[in-house]
Amino acid sequence: MSHTEEEKRQEREYRRRIVDFWKTSAQTIRDGTGILMRESREVALANIEDAARTKNDFKKVGIIWDERDRIEKWRVDKQEEPSADPKAVKERFGIIIPQPIGHQYWRELLSGNFLDVIHDCPHELHELTASRPIYDLTKGLDENRKEILYYRAIRLWTPQRIAAHRGQTDRNIRKVYNKMVDEMREKLYKRLSPRYKAGEPLTHRQREFVESYMAKEKQDKAGGDKG
Repeated sequence: MSHTEEEKRQEREYRRRIVDFWKTSAQTIRDGTGILMRESREVALANIEDAARTKNDFKKVGIIWDERDRIEKWRVDKQEEPSADPKAVKERFGIIIPQPIGHQYWRELLSGNFLDVIHDCPHELHELTASRPIYDLTKGLDENRKEILYYRAIRLWTPQRIAAHRGQTDRNIRKVYNKMVDEMREKLYKRLSPRYKAGEPLTHRQREFVESYMAKEKQDKAGGDKG
């Protein structure tokens, strides 16, 4: 069914008033509690949903959800906006100090997780874990290995990017990283396996690691016997 221009205009006006009502409600909540606007809008939407009783009320909720989804889609599109010119990207984002508020660095900081921000560097890598065995293993690494592990495991850089950063070949980076991980896995297994065999408490991930390592050892041994 087609609508006249006047009907479309009235629909847009109705939607605008509903969204204004939602935003005004959020502002009132924010003024009363001091929480962030985004959080206050979530609370306002939850209140409107709980109060909905009639078909018209639920229509208003649908309009607000449409607006919320539109805003979120705009944010995602802006974050993923491609640029073929690296220089243009650097000019747009490289001069922003501090980093954009949507960056994980600031999310952690604003949520009160200061330790991850303070120790966010290769040389403080061991401070980023709450596991004592992992802490001891990573603290004992030399500075070169710490840097490679940090950029590969924490920053998720590719070997090629790490190689360019360190002035090495990516083959060398992969070789050092794989050897380091194998050595750390072996040391971790030797540390945890006595506790596993004695039935002492382990975390779920520690137990999974020991069991998978034992299964791999058994498989490697069976393959060697066949050879």
